[in-house]
Amino acid sequence: MGMTKLHGLAILVTAGITGAIWYHYPFSSARSQEHKASPGEHSALKIDLDEPSLMLPWRRDVLVLTPWLAPIVWEGTFSRDILDAQYLQKNLLTGVVTFALENYVQFIEGFMSSANKYFLAGHPVNFYLFTDSPEKIPHLQMAPENHLFVIPVQDDPRWQGISRSHMDILSSYIQRQFQHEVDYLYCVDINVQLLAHVGVEIIDALVATISSWQVTPQQDKASETHPESQSAIPEGQGDFYYTASFYGGSVAEMYKLSRACSAGLGEDRENGIEGPWHHESHLNRYLLQHRPTRLLSPEYYWDTELSSSSIKVKRMCPVPQHSQRQAPPTKSERPLFFTV
Repeated sequence: MGMTKLHGLAILVTAGITGAIWYHYPFSSARSQEHKASPGEHSALKIDLDEPSLMLPWRRDVLVLTPWLAPIVWEGTFSRDILDAQYLQKNLLTGVVTFALENYVQFIEGFMSSANKYFLAGHPVNFYLFTDSPEKIPHLQMAPENHLFVIPVQDDPRWQGISRSHMDILSSYIQRQFQHEVDYLYCVDINVQLLAHVGVEIIDALVATISSWQVTPQQDKASETHPESQSAIPEGQGDFYYTASFYGGSVAEMYKLSRACSAGLGEDRENGIEGPWHHESHLNRYLLQHRPTRLLSPEYYWDTELSSSSIKVKRMCPVPQHSQRQAPPTKSERPLFFTV
């Protein structure tokens, strides 16, 4: 039996044995020891969410648990009403970071109107919009509990090539501003629209979204990353391919992530290495070394070019582009989803 089938069987067996554990303890603190909260970090949410009634019976048509016991969130695996009540008790505040640079300014209104409606609806959210054209931002009507902060970046001499310096900017602003204002922070592409509720089921210490290109069979895409790149993943390693279009976690974990990715990108630039996927490649390398405590299924960022019976709800989708999207460099030997 090939390694692909053995890997697949191992994941299925692990999920089968531990599925009942996750059903009763969906947010077990034992599985996130490497993400212990700092003294000032709000970690009470994870403690109080360890309740038997929070999750619905787990689905049998998709993978709902990783081998390291992190839940994979799908429609039908959680009760939003109960989670909302728990979240409200903690008086937590979540932030969203997005970049609208150059011609991407055209996506601001569509993104903000849909995010204002569907992202953590009913809970306060700070939206941090980085842009090089603040004068082009249309008037936006925000929900009473939400706030929009526009942050100009075009005149800051510290960053060269803003579109390739997201991690630098993110880590800097977390340190000097965001850590004092929000408890959790999520990065979302500006050229997306939310089509359904994205609620507090996404809240955890370190959260990543599985690429939608891994749900449907694709041709093997060999990584173009230079083997000497800080983002290179050794052959045969890796669990999932994560999209950089939607990820997040606690402010403390996001600071660690952004600093590490920024350092890797900087070292690659010094060595004349530029990977085809930029910070997404470095994000995947970091998440291999620091596995997420919660994974979001491709429902949370679904490429409209694809179709799959596993997708019951498309919560967030990219706005159609003129040029066809290219599939990320996934490996066919990394099985992810199984129908049983």
